[in-house]
Amino acid sequence: MSIDKSLVSKSKLVRHRSVLTRTERVQHLTDEGLWDETKSVYGLPKVKTIKVKKKAKVAKEKTEEETTADATATATAAATTGDKEKDKGKAS
Repeated sequence: MSIDKSLVSKSKLVRHRSVLTRTERVQHLTDEGLWDETKSVYGLPKVKTIKVKKKAKVAKEKTEEETTADATATATAAATTGDKEKDKGKAS
């Protein structure tokens, strides 16, 4: 059974918002250098918000590279462990 949207945790409800609060708009204008302290907070200019998309392809490529690197590291570790066991057998 699924959970109602109102009962989902706050971290999962974070979405892109097209409407910013006044303080967020002032902060954005300050970051861009378009805001002076002498200006009124009323009648602020519009602030364009950009939705950031996740790059799924990059994540897939990284996981493929990590798996090949992990496989290489595992093979190297196994080879060195095998060599050590052979040396122990000869020394005895």
